[in-house]
Amino acid sequence: MDRDEAIQKARIEAEEMYRNGQFLCSEAVFLVANEYLGRPVSDEVVKLASGFPVGMGVAGCACGALTGGVMSLGLKYGRTQAAAPAPGMFEAAKELHDRFLARRKSVCCRVLIRKFQMGSLEHIQQCIAITGEVAADVIDILSRDGLTSKSGTPGETHE
Repeated sequence: MDRDEAIQKARIEAEEMYRNGQFLCSEAVFLVANEYLGRPVSDEVVKLASGFPVGMGVAGCACGALTGGVMSLGLKYGRTQAAAPAPGMFEAAKELHDRFLARRKSVCCRVLIRKFQMGSLEHIQQCIAITGEVAADVIDILSRDGLTSKSGTPGETHE
């Protein structure tokens, strides 16, 4: 699968996870990225992304898809040892943030959904689209430097 196909597949898989009620925004983005990278961490780690939807536990702060995306970038760029360097992490996170901000004009969930009633079809449709956009951006960023999918199937989860 080439880079463009992987990016599109990530978008579709993340949107489907959300649309079908399997996972919310941050969880779907994280699972797609983890699968893309060949599952460097167990699917059990998705628990770490479960508090971010609807702006951190329905608080309306930072968009859950975006925070899940930043978590996902940590799978490639993050560190595991104290004081170790994390080359590329801040740059990748800022790039994801800036792409999101340019596209949506805000990273704040309450701003993004303010014109919709919580839980309405319009609210859900927008969040599905945002989840797909972020998943695609994450795979685009992760796929640089010749990194390609190790699994070939972004978003596929295993029990």
